[in-house]
Amino acid sequence: MIKQVLISIVFGAAVLTVGILIGHFGITKSGSSTPSWVKDVAKDVDEDFVEKFMSTVDNIQIQENLRELTKVPHMATTAGDEETVNLMLKRWQDPSTGLDQAWREEYLVHLSFPDPKNPNKVTVVSPSDTVLHTAREKEKSYTPDQDDPEVVQPYAAYSPPGHPQGKLVYANQGKPGDYQKLNETVDLRGTIAITRYGGAGRAAKAINAAPYGVIGVLVYTDPLDINDGLMSDVNETYPHSWYMPPSGVERGSFNTHYGDMRTPYLAAKDETYRIPVEDITGIPPIPIQPIGFEDAYILICALDGEAAPSVWQGAFNCTYNFGGPGFTNTSAFNNSDVRLDIFNNNVLKNSSNVMGIIRGSVEPDRYVIYGNHRDSWVHGAIDPSSGTSVMLEITRVLGQMVKQGLWRPRRSIIFGSWGAEEFGLIGSAEYTEQYFAKLSERTIAYINVDIAVFANASLRASGMPSVQNVLFKAAKQVKAAGLDTSVYDNWIQYFNRTSPAHGIIPRVGYLTGAGSDYAAFVHYLGITSMDISYIYDRSKTKARIYPAYHTAYDTFDYASKFIDPGFVSHQAVARTAGNVLIRLADSLVLPLNCSDYAESLEDYLKTAVRLYEDKLQAKGISMEPLKRAVANFRSAATHLDQVILTSDLVNETPMTIRRINDQLMLLDRAFLDPLAFPDKYAYRHVIWASSSAGKQTFPGLADAYANAELTGQPRDWDKVHYHLSVLSQAIEGAANTLVDVI
Repeated sequence: MIKQVLISIVFGAAVLTVGILIGHFGITKSGSSTPSWVKDVAKDVDEDFVEKFMSTVDNIQIQENLRELTKVPHMATTAGDEETVNLMLKRWQDPSTGLDQAWREEYLVHLSFPDPKNPNKVTVVSPSDTVLHTAREKEKSYTPDQDDPEVVQPYAAYSPPGHPQGKLVYANQGKPGDYQKLNETVDLRGTIAITRYGGAGRAAKAINAAPYGVIGVLVYTDPLDINDGLMSDVNETYPHSWYMPPSGVERGSFNTHYGDMRTPYLAAKDETYRIPVEDITGIPPIPIQPIGFEDAYILICALDGEAAPSVWQGAFNCTYNFGGPGFTNTSAFNNSDVRLDIFNNNVLKNSSNVMGIIRGSVEPDRYVIYGNHRDSWVHGAIDPSSGTSVMLEITRVLGQMVKQGLWRPRRSIIFGSWGAEEFGLIGSAEYTEQYFAKLSERTIAYINVDIAVFANASLRASGMPSVQNVLFKAAKQVKAAGLDTSVYDNWIQYFNRTSPAHGIIPRVGYLTGAGSDYAAFVHYLGITSMDISYIYDRSKTKARIYPAYHTAYDTFDYASKFIDPGFVSHQAVARTAGNVLIRLADSLVLPLNCSDYAESLEDYLKTAVRLYEDKLQAKGISMEPLKRAVANFRSAATHLDQVILTSDLVNETPMTIRRINDQLMLLDRAFLDPLAFPDKYAYRHVIWASSSAGKQTFPGLADAYANAELTGQPRDWDKVHYHLSVLSQAIEGAANTLVDVI
């Protein structure tokens, strides 16, 4: 018995000793250090790193990037484009300054090219078929760049081939109202119309013309719209200034939809189903061709007929007439026709996106995407290579810091060098279609820097309202190009507005159309996006865009002499966009602000009520659901802001941070409605869709109301009611994503 007791005591003591030892070493071990992942999960953006990044961004590196990118023309799918693909891959795979991984993504896409063996022609022909005038087929050479054999002839991509011939008429900008007014004076059947760029989309100038019997369209850039009226290359235009020379021609894609035309809503891979070419919509139904203003001057100043309205007049020192149709009997072209000989052909060709990534350390499944297209119409120094040169500098600096072990972002960063953008945002659209599910579920934001520098006066930014906060923070930390003030303080001098919450602040535009590669991310995926650039002083020029746009004069020589000498504006954009990128990738809580979104919705609501409420009440349609929805969104946004401001987020559980970030990340997805715009391809975001009504308010409501007022039909007022319901419920749904999770 005593023996058993002793054995029990010894055994118990041994167990106790082991327990004490385990407890001692366990406590010592756990108390001596916190697991490394805890620090990683709780880390926030490192302000010292942001400063180091900005100080490392080099304007000379950007300059040399641009010099390299513009050595040869690099239109999509050409040999020059392949050179830029290889350049991007070489830089992003560099062992010292490259990214974690880089590769190319191929898409087989539907493109349109002129026939180099049969150049497109525009001629004036007499009744006896004598050619009296031939429009210039190639732009005038001022530097060796224009003599490069790969400079594509000016043409309208996706214009059908054909040989229309008829009397000339002047149709201003080719808007629906322009053709309607012209048709009141002139029988348009069988005519050729000449139109100015601006006012209507490229393809729309021909689409609007066809119902009136017009059989062909010319388009040119009027010096009034691009050159502040200047016309002479002796001392006024390039190479003496930034203005377009008389022979300059704006090339472009003449289609209304974005993405590959033959694989709608599908990625254009080799084996993807393709719709028949004859089923393609949104392209010109009749031949169309761009020409320089030197030829437009000759044609327009010889036109017969009544004088066009004053708002149709341009910079030429003659009266712009409607056309007889045709020319005056006192001109050299009396009784002559204009003939278009268009030999464009459509082909399926492989186009490449170049993709690169820096993997995130804490949340690798959350993506911040930074994109810029790579293809140009000719050398493309400003469009798009200013943006590509900036992107290469950002990736060089960040890549080097990653390779040296000095930094790794919290979230993954994806860089996209999109192909075939100039043909309709094809590369980025196909990417979103191929990776629809993954991008929809995991993408924080998309940053677009296409044309980084239009000129060197001020920053210009557009985006969802929630990005205003991070744009301002970055802009305050960057020195303005060539000035002693910040980008923010300079920006507010050029573009500003009064905010009820913030006072006078820089104006951030809205991404309502499809002007660049943000389109598919905004309208199709509902991803919070922004577009950043430097712009010119609009008080000093009326140019609708930089004058060498899409011409053979958009070269390194042009950019370095007239757009950004010293490349300091490029540097300011790189620092600003890179700062925003780092904050989105590294901040513990995403730097997105829902209350700023609420303010924009309230502005839209105020305009809608002022413009529409009285008439809608008379039709028995109430705007109260929309008012309640916007009020509820404001309440929910304020609540989430308070949660973020009052929480000790560094000491919160990782899942709490993740929940808040997901609410911020997914906010714009809540505004998607795939049935809201059945007539607008790939537009699903009910707040930022394009609109033809020209009102600063909700686009679907504005368009439906304008159409109902025009027709007066009960079914069209029903559509107004429908869009009110779509809008109200989308905003209510978005508000519900911001409240506490059930």
